[in-house]
Amino acid sequence: MTKQWTHRVTRAGRLGVLLAGLGSISTTLIAGVEAIKKNLGRPIGSLALLGALDFGNGNDADYAYLRDCLDLASLDNLVFGGWDIFPRDCHAAARHAAVLRPALLDKLAPQLSAIRPWPGIWDQRSKNRPEGVSCKTGRTLRELVDEVKTDILRFQDANRLNHSIVLWCGSTETFLEPSEAHQSIDAFEAAMGQNNYNVIAPSMIYAYAALSLGLPFVNATPSRTLDIPALVQLAQASGSPTAGKDLKTGQTLLKTILAPGLRDRMLGLEGWFSTNILGNGDGETLDDPAAFRTKQESKLAVLKSMLRPDLYPELYGSFHHDVKINYYPPAGDNKESWDAIDIFGWLDYPMSIRVDFLCRDSILAAPLLLDLSLFMDLAKRASLSGPQEWLSFYFKSPMIANGGSPEHELSVQFTNLNRELRRLAPAPRRTPAKAG
Repeated sequence: MTKQWTHRVTRAGRLGVLLAGLGSISTTLIAGVEAIKKNLGRPIGSLALLGALDFGNGNDADYAYLRDCLDLASLDNLVFGGWDIFPRDCHAAARHAAVLRPALLDKLAPQLSAIRPWPGIWDQRSKNRPEGVSCKTGRTLRELVDEVKTDILRFQDANRLNHSIVLWCGSTETFLEPSEAHQSIDAFEAAMGQNNYNVIAPSMIYAYAALSLGLPFVNATPSRTLDIPALVQLAQASGSPTAGKDLKTGQTLLKTILAPGLRDRMLGLEGWFSTNILGNGDGETLDDPAAFRTKQESKLAVLKSMLRPDLYPELYGSFHHDVKINYYPPAGDNKESWDAIDIFGWLDYPMSIRVDFLCRDSILAAPLLLDLSLFMDLAKRASLSGPQEWLSFYFKSPMIANGGSPEHELSVQFTNLNRELRRLAPAPRRTPAKAG
């Protein structure tokens, strides 16, 4: 096999995975990794651990497992830490989240109980949610940034880490309009100096702190966070890879599979009505209209870019698209999404598709966080910086660097992801995978 490597990648080592928000998704990730290490479960859903790449030319397939052909941090070398506005250790937080069975969590109690979050940052714009009881004491935005940076540096020193990555997994924040303070690093830092909490959300404080230290940062939520020119500029200046936003797990995942199929068969769309019931902390947060608007913006952006109403106005020029999220506590982490899709075909005859997806939100999201941790660390070691568009596969509203329109179609995103992973592969020390 002949191959050219276009990136020089430094060796993997001990990797700190720092999670801002120790809720359902974060604790499911941490407990899942510990369970897999003890052979108490399998990493289903993780492309990094189960996927394969084709290095062949033309019609000659030559497959290798990602875990064998990429120098990714091993699960044994992951060290977890993080922040939360509630002081529960990871075991207690996972029991509270009630995603995983108590019997499994109790087998992991020694490892999980040792992970205690540092005080988090309270969102002063949130009026409809319970106030945190374990919050940082910084009186200014700059002091809060310094406290976060201190946490990171102490954690790295204490655990003798080669690399670290920070993931924002907190509650969806109140919708934040773009402002002049977001347009440049200087304007952002001026707003910090003025303690302007109206334009700087907690997630941006974590992001600014991490990027200032040159660390990769992932926004797993629909909050604006990294999606401003100021933090894109900072990421590029500090050599920090970034990715986001809003993990693509349930209903939107299905949309990015179904909509391109309708388009490729030239079937018209009258309307797509989507509703969700969700009972975990995310559902409770999204019961706040200001937070729901943030989520709604993320979910509504998907269809038009894939269906191309500019190219096919007769088929997709006037379809109705509506998204609802309903908080229903008995559902817990089990999320149910209903999609009513009204289409039309030959001679404009109407048809309909109904999809009922009963899924587990954190079970779908945890392996995505693992993949992003491993791939973003790989990107950092390859000296990549700024928005990593090749990771769009994982997000509802992918970040891009040049201000253009993001790619939403899952198959195209998957192709782009595989192309970049092949470029990042070192010399082929690997176990062949069987072709299908």
